[in-house]
Amino acid sequence: MTSPAIAFGGSSIDRADHVRGNPDAIAALMGPGARLLKLDGLDPVMGPEGGLVWGSLAEADPAAELLFLGLQDGEGRFAQVLPGIPAAGAPGWNAMNALEPGELAAYGGARSLVSWHARHRFCAVCGAPTTVAKGGWQRTCTGCETDHFPRVDPVTIMTVEHDGRLLLGRQPRFPAGRYSALAGFVEPGETVEEAVAREVFEEAGVRVRDVEYVASQPWPFPSSLMIGCHAYADSPEIVIDETELEDVRWFTRAQCIDALDAVAVGEQGRAFGAPPKHAVAHVLLRWWVDRETS
Repeated sequence: MTSPAIAFGGSSIDRADHVRGNPDAIAALMGPGARLLKLDGLDPVMGPEGGLVWGSLAEADPAAELLFLGLQDGEGRFAQVLPGIPAAGAPGWNAMNALEPGELAAYGGARSLVSWHARHRFCAVCGAPTTVAKGGWQRTCTGCETDHFPRVDPVTIMTVEHDGRLLLGRQPRFPAGRYSALAGFVEPGETVEEAVAREVFEEAGVRVRDVEYVASQPWPFPSSLMIGCHAYADSPEIVIDETELEDVRWFTRAQCIDALDAVAVGEQGRAFGAPPKHAVAHVLLRWWVDRETS
């Protein structure tokens, strides 16, 4: 399929891998044209007219660790890890909804990287402090010299189809009436297809087959890669794992269309509330509706 626009994807910052391992090259990019992404904890600082705020490197905290995000228009782009910065936190959607797609992607990448550094100040092997290396794309242990790299956690998120209906569920923390695609982390030793089948069976008691990839999304809360898939079920019978989900239901195509149309104008569908546009679950629903009605 042609990849749809995905929130947090499409950053215009060149990651410049060839620069990361060269301290002299990074230092040369710290001139007057360099810019520092302003963050309030892990949230973006917004300008008076919306949009990210970039300051000069002279505004960096002397006690902070400086991270090289990459190049934009040939100039260095940086973020800082302040002492005591929270390692994780809930997304501040009011601010992020105001960002245009490229800025949202730039912010998402920076947030993931800053959060990882805040959570990995000590070595997981020996417990000694770690220091920034490769411009912020590595930490090295000061004790055993083990190298640590920013991690991305793969998560499968999937719609399941049976007889023209789609399987969706809701967690207790969702807004009232909201239903979304089932999701779960890929476990060690699993393929993506196996993770899809396992998660759907564990959460809804439904066996699936013919898993297909649809789209992916970087999700910086704190640092996941959402792998959007679609699968098929041979039976509609549901057995809910109530430790994971509050409810699981089958919804018709007409109900899904109504929910998507409603969320586009800030409302809730008659049968359920669809995931918001910034979520890959929304993309999965739209992909299924468009495919089945084309």
